[in-house]
Amino acid sequence: MALTLRPDGLPMLIGSFPLDDHTAASRLIMDYTPDIPLWAQLPIFPQEGMIPQFLPGMPAVVDRDGKWFIDVASDAFDSELLAFFEDYMAASEDPGRLDGSRFALTASTGGGVRALLETLARLDRKPFAVKGQVTGPITFCTGVKDQEGRAIFYNETLRDAAVKHLSLNARWQIRTLSGPGCPVIVFIDEPALAGFGSSELISISKEDILACLKEVVDAVHADGGFAGIHVCANTDWSLVLESGVDIVNFDAYEYFDRFILYGSQIFDFMSAGGCLAWGIVPTLKPEEIQQETTQSLYAGWQARFRQVEALGIEARQILAQSFITPSCGVGSLSPELAQRVLMLTRDLSLNVRQSI
Repeated sequence: MALTLRPDGLPMLIGSFPLDDHTAASRLIMDYTPDIPLWAQLPIFPQEGMIPQFLPGMPAVVDRDGKWFIDVASDAFDSELLAFFEDYMAASEDPGRLDGSRFALTASTGGGVRALLETLARLDRKPFAVKGQVTGPITFCTGVKDQEGRAIFYNETLRDAAVKHLSLNARWQIRTLSGPGCPVIVFIDEPALAGFGSSELISISKEDILACLKEVVDAVHADGGFAGIHVCANTDWSLVLESGVDIVNFDAYEYFDRFILYGSQIFDFMSAGGCLAWGIVPTLKPEEIQQETTQSLYAGWQARFRQVEALGIEARQILAQSFITPSCGVGSLSPELAQRVLMLTRDLSLNVRQSI
């Protein structure tokens, strides 16, 4: 973790929004978090779901009646796989080839990136950072299936291809979003890690997970980017904190009591310059979004902040290395509730920054 960020409690958003217009989503982002603009993922469009958005470019992808899978039994599989790795080697050796390559988001899947680039071109001041996101390798490889319905994570060749595909997409995002000359943050979205240690992922080892994450994180760092990770719900936080990422985004509203159990790992992570992205604004239950206020969330954040301070980390350092975020994306909410989440995130961040 050679590079360090000092967000000082700035607000930052997760990628999904309940809108059908990327330009409108970009305006909303700039209204509430202008210091860290990001590209909007709009799941109302099927091609912008977590898996479909990053599936194009993988070898032997088949769409059969709206069901996507990788056909490893097809006659063309070996040749498509060879072509994939040849393209990977060429783009790795010359990253200038990434634009327009199979590793970039397409015209169909990249509407949010285009809208963000248009927004960035109009800015009259440099933001603190620009944020992108990529579906994490564990979520992607357990979500994509072969023709028999088996997750590609269990096919070592396809897993390797998928991790490399996501890694180069992350590098493409950093190069594409670097125009303003500010840091580029790429979040690795890993909701599947909430199942680590459960029967669902019982056959997947911690070592395999860390190897996949490390390859994506190293790719982000290769182009000078900052790697964040977002995990919904609870997980083995030692795994996340030891993954090499620069930013750990956790649900501080619902699962802080589980997160704080990993005190020594939190201490080591922050001592090395890592940032916490406090997902303190609720997104799961509409009644919580309606009931919470900036003041109530601030009181809850203060109590949690003191528990991190009790680990032996100075208050000033914690704030310097903290972002304020929603607990998850707002793509599944109504537009009205989503806007309230953004308002609470912005206003809570302001209170936090004024407090210390």
